[in-house]
Amino acid sequence: MKAAGNILLVDDDEFVLLSVKLLLEPYFTSVKTISNPERIQALLDREQFDVVVLDMNFRQGDTTGNQGRFWLKKIKSIAPETQVILLTAYGDIHVAVESMKEGALDFIVKPWQNEKLLATVKTAHLLSQEKKKVKQLKSQQRSLASALDRHEPVIGISESILAIRKAIEKVAPTEADVLILGQNGTGKEIIAREIHRNSARANGIFMTVDVGSLSESLFESEMFGHRKGAFTDAKEDRAGRFEAAAGGTLFLDEIGNLSLSLQAKLLTVLQHKKVTRLGTHESIDLDVRIICATNGNLQAMVKEGKFREDLYYRINTVELTLPPLQDRAEDIPLLAEHFLSRFSHKYQKPYLKFTDDVIYTLQKYRWPGNIRELQHAVERAVIMCEGQQIESADFGTLQKQMSSEVTFEDFNLEKLEAWAIRKAIAKHHGNISHAADELGLSRGALYRRIQTYGI
Repeated sequence: MKAAGNILLVDDDEFVLLSVKLLLEPYFTSVKTISNPERIQALLDREQFDVVVLDMNFRQGDTTGNQGRFWLKKIKSIAPETQVILLTAYGDIHVAVESMKEGALDFIVKPWQNEKLLATVKTAHLLSQEKKKVKQLKSQQRSLASALDRHEPVIGISESILAIRKAIEKVAPTEADVLILGQNGTGKEIIAREIHRNSARANGIFMTVDVGSLSESLFESEMFGHRKGAFTDAKEDRAGRFEAAAGGTLFLDEIGNLSLSLQAKLLTVLQHKKVTRLGTHESIDLDVRIICATNGNLQAMVKEGKFREDLYYRINTVELTLPPLQDRAEDIPLLAEHFLSRFSHKYQKPYLKFTDDVIYTLQKYRWPGNIRELQHAVERAVIMCEGQQIESADFGTLQKQMSSEVTFEDFNLEKLEAWAIRKAIAKHHGNISHAADELGLSRGALYRRIQTYGI
């Protein structure tokens, strides 16, 4: 069986080229030959070679090896992973040895032994493959530096969240592409991570890309990768996000913000499951699951001509819609307690608790920023709280907005009175005399009620 290798032979002797080509072709998928070394750079700009077998002298009567050494350096500067084997005459062995210090892997003396040449090329090919793997892993590490998997659970007991959980159980084990819809802050990435975590790709990479934030000029380089020298700042070969997420899941957030031209490029990649780095013509097979998300109405955008219909159907084999937080009020206490646990630990206040009226207020507020707003609000309250319990006043300016939207639907007199006392004390920052005046009570009467209600 042939190895998936791309071999280049460079020699001005056509007989040598033919002989080596016939020797190597049964063992490698591609063996190319050129007799003029001036063509080397153009070839390397177009495609990647695992091994170059390079003659050391190209001018009649020249035995210095200078040309071979020149092209050796050129090859290693353009493609450092490519392994170079030198072909040299017996008298030039000392030059070949010196060339190994400049990057050549090995040398073969003419006339060669076929077994020796074949074994050397096979070894060079294996070494080239290993170096490429190492380079890809390093590229993945750079790409993933800000994409570490943070396990954020799917929290909630509401019917909508239970339905989402059931859908995840069905879709996660498949390879189906998923489209997640919902307002900003509703937890679309959390759902995407949960799908990944319950899939056959769970041990692979989960990578998030906010494609909506990528400019036209950066999109291809960031997503498809590039070859060294493909543009001014391309200092080295770099794998794109599609390559870097190989074996895992790629989460494309805010896909509704892509321009039509970038939508077309993305569709081509998704249809053919291949990607081509900038500066090359060599396509790379993809092994990645795609999950997309947006806060926009893609169906309406399709009708308006702002989103490609073919791309829409390509990415939404399964469609999940997350409800806004205000539509799942029964989940707010669980979410608030989850964030309280996290931030009280972070800020070394493990004793903190919510008062009942705070939980009630949180449930009645409409949360235009959804879960993300609730998270930030709880963190702020933990930081600002000076007592043992988090009060409404700890939410700062958000307190006024929450208070203006809260109306009681429970007319139990004791609950109403307890709520009013807590609000008055919070309003006057713990000053009992002022709170009592506000409530129309004496200080003693207020203290008795504080004791009765455990405030």
